[in-house]
Amino acid sequence: MKRTMLLLVGILLSGQILADSSESEGTQDPWEGFNRKVFVFNDTLDTYALKPVAKGYRAITPDPVEDGVSRMFSNVGEIVNVVNDLLQGKFRQAGNDTGRFLVNTTIGLVGFFDVADDLGMPKNEGEDFGQTLGVWGVGEGPYLVLPLLGPGTLRDGPAKIVDFLIDPISEIDHVPTRNQIHGVGVVSGRADLLKAEELISGDKYSFIRDVYLQRREYLLNDGQVEDDFGDYSE
Repeated sequence: MKRTMLLLVGILLSGQILADSSESEGTQDPWEGFNRKVFVFNDTLDTYALKPVAKGYRAITPDPVEDGVSRMFSNVGEIVNVVNDLLQGKFRQAGNDTGRFLVNTTIGLVGFFDVADDLGMPKNEGEDFGQTLGVWGVGEGPYLVLPLLGPGTLRDGPAKIVDFLIDPISEIDHVPTRNQIHGVGVVSGRADLLKAEELISGDKYSFIRDVYLQRREYLLNDGQVEDDFGDYSE
């Protein structure tokens, strides 16, 4: 895993020239033609495979159970948060996220219940390796849609691989069990997005791209959004 992380960092750092040049041209989507083709592939796969399964899952699963399963996968994701907290020097947040994982894994029954929140350890917006690279000074580069992985940037898209490798589920030796857990996680996550999908209007590709890029800016700046004067505010 260490070799993979080092290789990925090297690729992303070498892509810094592309990132800087694309930003200087004033566009974040110079590869729109390619991106739209991949988007159509992903959207078709989602429409005819993943979305129907997610709808079926939501229809047959009681809301308390569905919410609990979603919290369980979110709890596992705290490990990714902690690693990236430390890499970004956010030690207080790392302590909070570590506490959340320990409390919810034990008292919260592997995260089915969010006991930590009631004990004063709130869940944060989440950290990932793409944000970590941003903190290290790596530019986000052009918008990039990857097969199956979905929207990203030259920095954030490939960085998802590192987060996947950090995820404890990836360490499960029994392949069928590991794949089943990942499958349930994907379906649960897709079910969580069904309501949000109703907000999409206009060109679906452009809508998702703009929302994604705005969300990434928000996360990278920890909720501080730049206004027209170049200042940051909540």
